[in-house]
Order: sequence, then structure tokens, then C-alpha cells
Amino acid sequence: MTSKAQNKSAASAPVELGSPSARQAFRRRLLSWYGRKRRNLPWRDSRDPYRIWISEVMLQQTRVSAVVPYYQRFLQQFPDMQALAAVPEQAVLAAWSGLGYYRRARALHAAAKIVVAEHGGELPRTAAALRQLPGFGRYTAAAVASIAYGEPMPVVDGNVERVLSRLFAWAEPGRDAAWSMAGQLLARHCPGDFNQAMMELGATVCLPGEAQCARCPVFRWCNTRGRGRPKKQERRRAGHLHYRLAQRDRAVWLVQRSRRASLMPSMWELPEVAKNGAPADLTLRHSITVTDFMVEVSRGEPPSGRGRWVTRAQVEALPLTGLTRKILRRANFI
Repeated sequence: MTSKAQNKSAASAPVELGSPSARQAFRRRLLSWYGRKRRNLPWRDSRDPYRIWISEVMLQQTRVSAVVPYYQRFLQQFPDMQALAAVPEQAVLAAWSGLGYYRRARALHAAAKIVVAEHGGELPRTAAALRQLPGFGRYTAAAVASIAYGEPMPVVDGNVERVLSRLFAWAEPGRDAAWSMAGQLLARHCPGDFNQAMMELGATVCLPGEAQCARCPVFRWCNTRGRGRPKKQERRRAGHLHYRLAQRDRAVWLVQRSRRASLMPSMWELPEVAKNGAPADLTLRHSITVTDFMVEVSRGEPPSGRGRWVTRAQVEALPLTGLTRKILRRANFI
């Protein structure tokens, strides 16, 4: 190898993050990038713990683009902790309708009632105290405590775990190892910004399928540099669903799921019917977790069984399943 080639190889070798000075340089570079390149998201304009909490819960397992309009509408309806705690659960589920994973909404409402009753309407200020509330796991408690209150707590979500795995070339990353390393890298003087910067890096640059290494602000410290393992392809299933859309006098026939249902208990939906061979009046696609459904909707009389007529105005106040809301919009009912 020539001297020039050797110098080039040495210059391109990743910088180790073992020393305090290297980690400090890493933090400065990442925070500088975040200050210039972060996305303009509505919850980033606030240090209100309530608003930060709402955003963190909504962002669990949901894309940012889908969350933004729900977040804004939710805060218009429930602008503070007292407003959220004062309404019945059904009102919260109605506002959440379409976001999915409705256990989040139920836990959110339950936690709000406890905070109002036992904490004077203010979220506790530490991650340890937050974890005593419904819906607060390790990640959510650390995210709210660090962003809202500046507690020096690291966070690890899927984005952060991927960034760390590539930085340190971990073949099989363990969640405990990721939390430990995130804590070592944490900028303790501004933990909220640092945590958001790590998540932003994973969401916009260090992507699952193909890392955008040319745009990466911490490329010099990375041990894989785009050579990380490709994202494991999720095995998806196909399914078919058939629903009846019955309308009368500006009302639609809906049924309510059982409170004991394993998925979306107590939510309202169109009645499911057996396929009868007739062509569908509406067809659409809908995905639920790992299943992609072909949905067929036929117009006609409601099937026998429990249900009730619901006017357009009443529909807006009901907690609809996301699929039902999608069908009613396609049918121009709402």
C-alpha cells in the first residue's frame, strides 16, 4: 500500500468513542446538526409536560406524518390535563379513532385522572415517579422527564437502537446494552435535545433500509458506515373482510365491539357480513399489524343482530375503528 493510500485509509478510519473528549465532540456535532436540520414539529415548540406527553404516546408505533393532525385536534379538544381527565373514556377514544393501538388512549385517560386526583394536575418530574402511572414504560417516562424537565435520562427507541448498532457495529444489539451506551453518550446539560437528536438521526438519516451516510453528521464515529445488516423483511399476511353499509335518513347502522374483545374493545364499526358473491359497492385496502386486508363493502339493509342507527353528528362523537372511519369517508358519509 502506498503512503498516500495509507494516509487515506487512516483518515477514513472511524474515530473511537471511548474517550471523554471523543464523546464530547460527538455530542457537539450531533446537537449542532439537530439545531439546524430538525423537522418543524408542533410538539417541539413547547416545554409543556402535558403536550410533550401527548406527543410521545401518539408517536408510539405511529408515523410522524400521521400523528401531526391528530395531535393538533386532540389538543384543541383537550387542551390540558384537567380537560382530559374530566371527560368519559368514550370521548377520548373518539378523538383517538384512526390512530390505532387504543390501549394507549385508555392508559392516557387513566393516567390523567390519577394526575389530577393525586398530583394537583401536574405530571411528576422524574422518570421513576412517572413510571408509577398507567402507560408509562421505561421509554415514555425517560422521554417526558428528559424533554419536559431536563432530567439526565437516556432514551432508547427503535431509531436510537439502530443508530447505536451501526455506530458500534453490534451484530446482535441487546436492549440493556443500548440503554447503557445511550446513557454514556448522553449530553447531561441538555438531555432532552440530545435524546431528540438521536431519534431524529435514526428517523431521517440512519434509515432502516439504507443509511444516508453522506448526510450523517456523526459519520466519522461510525463503525459500519452504511454496511450494517439490511432490515429484516417483515413477513406479512393477506386477508379479506366484508362489511355492510346500511344508510337511512342520514344515519348509518353501526355495531359496538364487546368490552371483552381482545382488539379494540368497545369501539364502533360497520357490521361484518359473509361474502355473498355479489360485486362489492366499495373496495379498499387496509393494514392491521402484519396483515394486509382487501376490504369489500356492500350497501343494503342491516344484518340481523345488535346495532343501532347513528346520525352523522353522532358518529363524530363515537370511538370508531380506523377501518370504519376510512369506509365512511370513502362513502362520503363523514
